[in-house]
Amino acid sequence: MSANAAAIRTAELTRRFGQLTAVDQLNLEVPRGVIFGFLGPNGAGKSTTINMLTSLLPPTSGTATVAGHDIIAQPLEVKRRIGVAPEGLSLYERLTASEQIELAGRLHGLPRDEILRRIPPLLELLELGGAANKMILDYSAGMKKKTALACALIHVPEILFLDEPFEGIDPISTRALKGLLREMVDQRGTTVFFSTHVMELAERFCDQVGIINKGRLAGLGPIADLRAAAGLAEDASLEEVFVRTVGAKADADDELLGWLTGAGRPAAEV
Repeated sequence: MSANAAAIRTAELTRRFGQLTAVDQLNLEVPRGVIFGFLGPNGAGKSTTINMLTSLLPPTSGTATVAGHDIIAQPLEVKRRIGVAPEGLSLYERLTASEQIELAGRLHGLPRDEILRRIPPLLELLELGGAANKMILDYSAGMKKKTALACALIHVPEILFLDEPFEGIDPISTRALKGLLREMVDQRGTTVFFSTHVMELAERFCDQVGIINKGRLAGLGPIADLRAAAGLAEDASLEEVFVRTVGAKADADDELLGWLTGAGRPAAEV
């Protein structure tokens, strides 16, 4: 992939499930060497988009290139260059974390001695060193997520796709992982594409964001540009930008939910 090529580019990318259009003519460009946050309400099409970009799900129409390779015509070339930690984890629970990570490394063609050199520092970073030889079956949800992240990192991918990567992970590991990802981006030119519902995380961590709503791209670019496009002040939070961009109602409806909130009732009745 040339230094100036986009890491990810989609053209009218669409995916339908029967009558439901989950992703609708998505035109998206993500430059190399950035942390890109992909935001949207539940059911907006985030995971479906990631599944298509990682060649796990064929599009209904349109196409995309990832690391300079077509997701339809060159799926193996795409998979060689990416790391993926999906929201729905798929791990071999009768393996230990070390065995699972070694398997991921070998599938990517790394020599076994190099894999074994890389595993211990990864496990220590993610605070799994003490549980490296326990079966994944006995892990908590957060430990399983950490193992999946280690599998995505072991081969040093050009592009990392992370679906809700910090969900269920403790603050210490989250901080260490964020630091590592920032170093990979700044020093190696890695591209990190991740989805999240945590606006504060995206605001602090991302270089650029894309907002998808009902399968369509609603906003794209640096957060400052999205603030301006939404007509908000320079100090507006990303949460405010997000709500304005997707046209969501931010507050409870007092008329409909007064029975729950107590709004509009006499003080003596509350």
